[in-house]
Amino acid sequence: MSDRNKKQPVKEPAIRVLLTSTLLVMPVAHSMAASENTLLVTAESGESVTAPLKGIVAKESASGTKTPTALRKTPQSISVITRQQMDDQAAPSVSDALSYTSGVLTNYRGNSNRNDEVISRGFRYAPKFLDGLSYGLSGQAGAAGQVDPWLLERVEMVHGPASVLYGQVNPGGLISMTSKRPTAESIHKVQFSSGNQHLAEAAFDFGGALNDDYSLFYRLNGIASTRHEFVKDNKQQRMAIAPAITWLPNDDTSITLLTSYTNEPKAGYRNFLPYVGTVVPGNGSYIPYDFNVSDPSFNQAKREQTSLGYIFEHNFNEALSFQQNFRYSTMSESYKYLVFTSGVSGAPTTIGRRPQHDKIESKELGIDNQFKALFDTGAVQHTLLAGLDYKWSDLDSKLWRESSDKYNLDWTRPQPVSVDESQLSLATSSRKKLDQVGIYLQDQLEWNQWNLLLSGRNDWSEVRTQDRTDNTRRQQNDNKLTGRAGLLYAFDNGLSPYISYSTSFEPNLSIGAPGSDPFAPTTGEQTEVGVKFQPPGQDTVLTLSAFDLTQKNISQYNSVLGYFEQIGKVKSQGVETELRSQLTPEIAVMAAYTYTDAVTKASSNPLQEGQAIASVPRHAASAWGSYSFLEGALNGLTLGTGVRYTGTTPGDSEGGFNVAHYTLYDAMAKYQLGAISSALKGTTLQLNVNNLSDKHYVSSCSNTSACFYGSGRSIVASASYSW
Repeated sequence: MSDRNKKQPVKEPAIRVLLTSTLLVMPVAHSMAASENTLLVTAESGESVTAPLKGIVAKESASGTKTPTALRKTPQSISVITRQQMDDQAAPSVSDALSYTSGVLTNYRGNSNRNDEVISRGFRYAPKFLDGLSYGLSGQAGAAGQVDPWLLERVEMVHGPASVLYGQVNPGGLISMTSKRPTAESIHKVQFSSGNQHLAEAAFDFGGALNDDYSLFYRLNGIASTRHEFVKDNKQQRMAIAPAITWLPNDDTSITLLTSYTNEPKAGYRNFLPYVGTVVPGNGSYIPYDFNVSDPSFNQAKREQTSLGYIFEHNFNEALSFQQNFRYSTMSESYKYLVFTSGVSGAPTTIGRRPQHDKIESKELGIDNQFKALFDTGAVQHTLLAGLDYKWSDLDSKLWRESSDKYNLDWTRPQPVSVDESQLSLATSSRKKLDQVGIYLQDQLEWNQWNLLLSGRNDWSEVRTQDRTDNTRRQQNDNKLTGRAGLLYAFDNGLSPYISYSTSFEPNLSIGAPGSDPFAPTTGEQTEVGVKFQPPGQDTVLTLSAFDLTQKNISQYNSVLGYFEQIGKVKSQGVETELRSQLTPEIAVMAAYTYTDAVTKASSNPLQEGQAIASVPRHAASAWGSYSFLEGALNGLTLGTGVRYTGTTPGDSEGGFNVAHYTLYDAMAKYQLGAISSALKGTTLQLNVNNLSDKHYVSSCSNTSACFYGSGRSIVASASYSW
């Protein structure tokens, strides 16, 4: 019998609660047939893909198929970071939450990563999706903004192309974030944290039923924090709140309202460092680890984000259901700083800088309509998904700057400088609007233990760009068909070998020679083979995958000609393996290893052809383990430790230099005070130390003018109370 056909009898007193829980925790709950005393609840799996999950091992995901599917039956590599893992490791950002995940480079910018930029399978940058919809203009040259991890239930990394379900995304993969949702279970938690870097943080998480008949539920999350950054004269200050309400008007319908507001008066540091002084010394010395390229007198980083959305679900009958996801979001950003430009010839300890002011106003709307049908053709079971989605975005950006050698700085003898903002000239002023419509069809076929996944999608996109600096307008229209096919066999012993092929696309909005036609879309294709292992009855998931991924029609800027050329092809091949396991009630472990061979195959710069991609390590590995004392004198204590290794990386894409490998160590200690006194039940003390040895290192370089120091030691002590 398949998982989707399993039925459980439920006694009448618990009917409403379990009906509520099913509607809340399953993206699509099937219809229920009731008698006077018994209710039959049909569920797709025994685990929710949106509700709280105990432990670090998730066995289900909807990110790869948009339907709740067992990972061992999904022919694609997917990594799931649970709420407990984020709590155990005290992840301060989404990129940090992915630090123990295979296939990704999460903090290549070190302390200069205010947009959670992640490199996946050798490609920049993994787009971000929140509750199934694009977040932060993901399809348009980078995913801006951050979601505080406190507001999330889980973070997932979908490895490889995913355009077939999500539209225009790069081929390396995407980050899927799930908001905390209302639940039938009462949740009351407050947490206070402090630590080095003058950290002060307070957070809360409340939720539960609002009425006696379990038809209305709420969730309210909030966090406020302030901390100094590792770079002098810079702070991060954030206040975020996320109210959510779920209403069940009847047994077949649920409506969840999801909202959030984030205000960051200090949004964090972002800049660059030179190769000379970081990777190699300048005049025998190195740039100080806390060096601030900018100046305290000219330093602004403000960001404000709002979001309003909903998830509507309705079951027509036991075979047909409908879901609609909607979100409208806005983001306002303003940054003033002196940005590093280049080294100064003949002066190895002097850097060139220019003052600039970036101001960005963005709006984004997304809606995704999904019809899902369950039916059989003979012995073959089908889960058919048909969808239509639409994305609209409006990005208004302005950049003022001044270029002058009067802002040059000798980092061995830094001197304050005064910036007259009235001297900055408007360099760029543009408004870009995107409309994208996509239709997709997917069939998950299951026969005996064979699982076949077939998906197809067509996108139509239109981008209208108004350049106010030269009073010109451009319009670019693209449409593209993408697809995916995957075959998997699920053995009874938990072993599941698979093979898949998938494609992706992104509109290429770079500007070529004057009068030239718009560039063709950037496309990607991947073949992946792998095996998953989930031993029956155990909390263990092991994935081993090998991929061959190619991206074509890449554009590169030709500094000699002064415009972009579409002469680019990158090939990335590699192996990823990842283990997550609750070995015993006391022992939890996770481990990951990645081998990536990412090479430029064609380029407008012949020096890049055949060379490895900058910043991408050939080898990377991590491991984390924890031990919980469940009895004896140490009952209630959990100790954890982790190690992260990043191998040698190319410092540029021309084979010019390398950045040395580095290894970081993390540690955690947690004590539940309820083990010593019932009066203290629900109280937990926790200490986390990341980069335990306070190692100073260069996290990566993209070229000689774009290097980054890694983050220093972080100490966080927290006290939480749940009731």
